[in-house]
Amino acid sequence: MYKLYKNSYGQDNIARTNEDGSVTSFGQHPDNTDYANFKREVLAGAELQDADGNVMTQAETDAFIASLP
Repeated sequence: MYKLYKNSYGQDNIARTNEDGSVTSFGQHPDNTDYANFKREVLAGAELQDADGNVMTQAETDAFIASLP
């Protein structure tokens, strides 16, 4: 599962909850492997939550991904 949020500097970031319950956080940079995996997985149907914890529909997710670098 992925969740969008703003870090303490106001930058958009993404957090992934791992199978062991740990959380990996990363920014939206095209050279970041976690970011590339995020885009691929959510386009394939992985769950994405907005900053308020609401699950985004696949159409919302697709539109969001299309707006990213």
